[in-house]
Amino acid sequence: MANRFIIGKGELLTYDIPPPPMRNNKVHPYSLIEAQAAVVPQLIKAVQDVKSLPPEACPLDIAVLKLDLHPAYIAKSFFPRAFLREAGLVSLGSRTVKLSPRTDHRITAPDICETTELFVAGTRAALARLPDYARQLQDGTTAAMQFREVENVSAMTALDRVRPNPASGGRVFEVGLHRLPDQSLDVVRRAFTGYAGACGFVVNTKYEFPVGGMLFLAVEGDPSGLDALAMFTLLRVVRPMPAVRSARPLARSSPIAVSFRMPTAQPLSDEPSVAILDGGLPDQHILQRYIGRYEKSDAAAADVPDYLEHGLGVTSAFLFGPIEPGTEAPRPYSYVDHYRVLDAHSNHEDPYELYRTLAHVEEILLSRQYQFMNLSLGPDLPYEDSDVHAWTAVLDTLLSDGDTLLTVAVGNNGERDEALQLNRIQVPSDSVNALSIGAANFSGETWARAAYSAVGPGRSPGRRKPDAVAFGGSPKEYFHVVRPGMKAELSATMGTSFASPFGLRTGVGVRAILGEDVHPLTIKALMVHACEQTGLASVQEIGWGRIPDDVAHIIMCGDGVARIIYQGLLRPGKYLRAPIPLPLDELEGKVKVSATFCYASPVDVEDAAAYTKAGLTITFRPHVDKKSGAQVKPRSFFTATQFRTEQEQRSDLGKWETVLHSKDSFYGSSLKEPTFDVHYNAREGGANGGKDSELIRYALVVTVEAPKHANLYDAILQAHARLKAIEPKITLPLRT
Repeated sequence: MANRFIIGKGELLTYDIPPPPMRNNKVHPYSLIEAQAAVVPQLIKAVQDVKSLPPEACPLDIAVLKLDLHPAYIAKSFFPRAFLREAGLVSLGSRTVKLSPRTDHRITAPDICETTELFVAGTRAALARLPDYARQLQDGTTAAMQFREVENVSAMTALDRVRPNPASGGRVFEVGLHRLPDQSLDVVRRAFTGYAGACGFVVNTKYEFPVGGMLFLAVEGDPSGLDALAMFTLLRVVRPMPAVRSARPLARSSPIAVSFRMPTAQPLSDEPSVAILDGGLPDQHILQRYIGRYEKSDAAAADVPDYLEHGLGVTSAFLFGPIEPGTEAPRPYSYVDHYRVLDAHSNHEDPYELYRTLAHVEEILLSRQYQFMNLSLGPDLPYEDSDVHAWTAVLDTLLSDGDTLLTVAVGNNGERDEALQLNRIQVPSDSVNALSIGAANFSGETWARAAYSAVGPGRSPGRRKPDAVAFGGSPKEYFHVVRPGMKAELSATMGTSFASPFGLRTGVGVRAILGEDVHPLTIKALMVHACEQTGLASVQEIGWGRIPDDVAHIIMCGDGVARIIYQGLLRPGKYLRAPIPLPLDELEGKVKVSATFCYASPVDVEDAAAYTKAGLTITFRPHVDKKSGAQVKPRSFFTATQFRTEQEQRSDLGKWETVLHSKDSFYGSSLKEPTFDVHYNAREGGANGGKDSELIRYALVVTVEAPKHANLYDAILQAHARLKAIEPKITLPLRT
């Protein structure tokens, strides 16, 4: 049988279509009179609270209120733009909160619902006019209708802003500040620096990260002054500065040397550009011929032996995967550059090290040199639902063009206290534009999550985290990597630090074999698409499944199987029809269709409740002759339920996820010119985005399986002349 590689150029089959008719059957829980009776007293109390703030805490005399929307109004089309504008307020951001609304007409709504909490700012004079403004609203006006959407209003307090961690015991804190619209960053920086000084805190001016509508910086002072510091009205969050995750191995190598043989061949390809960001490489090691470039982000800082061993192990995991003792290591797919971003200053000597390390990572990402990168480090901090961390914000912003595939280890905190959620994925693996990798405990068929591997769920959007797992080792089957020294000897270790580069190895293998015809974002989609499932773990443990280590499982098509990729750009507000190619003759028997959408999204860092600025509404239409009115009848394919928790009833939840995957089975007779209709929804600050919103890069992978049609692959190529099999760029025997 001839090798059948994945089919490309699926995007040439796509075309724009007009939007479908829209229906609005919204049932409103409150009348204007009911909303006024409940909310106006809250406004009066909030105005009194902000009036008592010291002037130094209110830059330009601006204060901030919390405005909770009723859970029925969290879609971007219900953003209260007119009400805020007429009241003289602006939205600075949002987060997701849980509440029990006064009234809820939704039949399936739980008692406690997730909803959006807006942070709205205005001068204290404008806020003082709010109660009278709300009383005078005229029923039927847009502003009045939007005021009915408000559930609660209150002033911000220290409890809303301070994230305590009694165990930290430190004097250094990281702060997130809201940036004022139409004001320079210096206005907020100067005002906060002066106010922080009056509260006994010193602002570190060496490291700061302006991202979107937020400014992240570090301060130092006595923890007893945090409540006073948190009165600053534009302060969003303040938390103890966490340490960088330890880069020391979970398992120490045995004193007995275990040998192996280095591969004799050079890497398969020199085309992929790959970087490992880690703890450096020792002076003596046997990987020199595979290292294209080795740089120290801070050449003046000293090495740390444990970090060097970790960096060497992570690099080994990328080059070879787990090495079987006594055998020849697998041939690398590519060369790799290594950047030492951890050093002696990272070794708990510098309380500002977390931001120093982020500055190193940011500089490398900004260079735009690499298609593939791995990061097996970050803050020793489980992510938070309410606020986006500086590390995540920086990475997601720099990855929003989709041109770099970054794998991130989720952390080895999986056995920490579950009740306190200390076992959840660690920052920045909550990134929506990176591929977050956890660890599987065995390399064979019977596998599950490794006990140490952090668990989800992630924030919404980004609910399914980790994205996937790869073998990372366990006490019963260690992950063997190259050890320091000039002998071909192995260290036995384990950790998500090694699972992550091992997963990246598979992605780089796809690029090495198929070349630049396959974009990095498409490779991300292919890796998710081909994930192996197990009944031994939940999606919160393993995400979409385990990434196969055999590239053939991703890029080859067997009898009765055709895998097609689509890759390109989407325009905001437009509807794109993506036909699923089938043979000209009707298929017989059962047919399985699997599909994976991935897209890279710009983000609103200040809007944790509306973090991704792009979302996809995807409608599957399986049979062109089956109509519902003038439209081809749809059938559910990507369902929002897989992204909901027990307390969530958000119909739009799934559309903002940057990775969507599902499969379904059909009889061949029920498929005729099937299509996915894709609508790119754009939002800005939680509200509707305009036509000037950014183009986004997308990738779609579709696999059609028809067991009764062994020649399915060739029949599809014959029926659709625009499609082309992607030819490998190298010669390599592949298992099918």
